[in-house]
Amino acid sequence: MPADEYEACPVTDVLRRVGDKWSVLVIVLLGKRPYRFNELHRGIETISQRMLTRTLRGLETDGLVHREVFPTVPPSVEYSLTRLGETLLVPLSALADWAVEHRPEIATARASSGSVVTS
Repeated sequence: MPADEYEACPVTDVLRRVGDKWSVLVIVLLGKRPYRFNELHRGIETISQRMLTRTLRGLETDGLVHREVFPTVPPSVEYSLTRLGETLLVPLSALADWAVEHRPEIATARASSGSVVTS
């Protein structure tokens, strides 16, 4: 596949977004209910505030997450999935189910190739 076609491919674009370290976790959490920023930050113990902000902005730019600012003092911000973001939960669940189902086979293949399995 030529590089320009690969770069223009919508699948490549989506996989870049959901393939990063944090986006899927944020989407799954927001799939349960809306969260305030600090709730999300506490819910994902190892993410920095800066990275959570960048992840949320990227998901918002892609139309997957909605950011709502409430006129309180200080202002409070709540994040939720958009309708588009909600549609991503089904394929993510299917991928998670596939990964769980095939984890032993993947572990066996990695062990036979000398790679280390991380959980």
